[in-house]
Amino acid sequence: MPMQQNLQTRSRLTLTSAALAMMLSAGASIALADNLTPKTAGQISYICGGVAQDEQQALNSEAHNYNLSLLFTQGARGEYLADVDVQLTRHGKEVASFRADGPRCLIKAPPASYNVIATYQGATKRATVQTGSRRSVQLRW
Repeated sequence: MPMQQNLQTRSRLTLTSAALAMMLSAGASIALADNLTPKTAGQISYICGGVAQDEQQALNSEAHNYNLSLLFTQGARGEYLADVDVQLTRHGKEVASFRADGPRCLIKAPPASYNVIATYQGATKRATVQTGSRRSVQLRW
């Protein structure tokens, strides 16, 4: 009898672990939806993400609604970066600033040329971008 109870306990633990994994997975989907919600900073709106395959697909399907695209990577292999501080300036004045919580950011901004100042772990990269370009501008550390 003790052996049978031990097997039942193990079965319950396995089911509990499976249920917990399913709940965590559902929570990850909810976080994904929140992560890809457009945000506003100054005169622009943006969404950042793109580490997971489903995020990449979601960003690709939304890209036509945005007129700038940035990609943050590091190293020779182009590993994705998040937590990059981004500042957009125009004519020397800040238009917007935000922290990118994913490697790819889609930005909707008034038509113009902008300077991007991106800082990751104290190192700063700069690029000039023009709205309307369908090509993503990559900043690599």
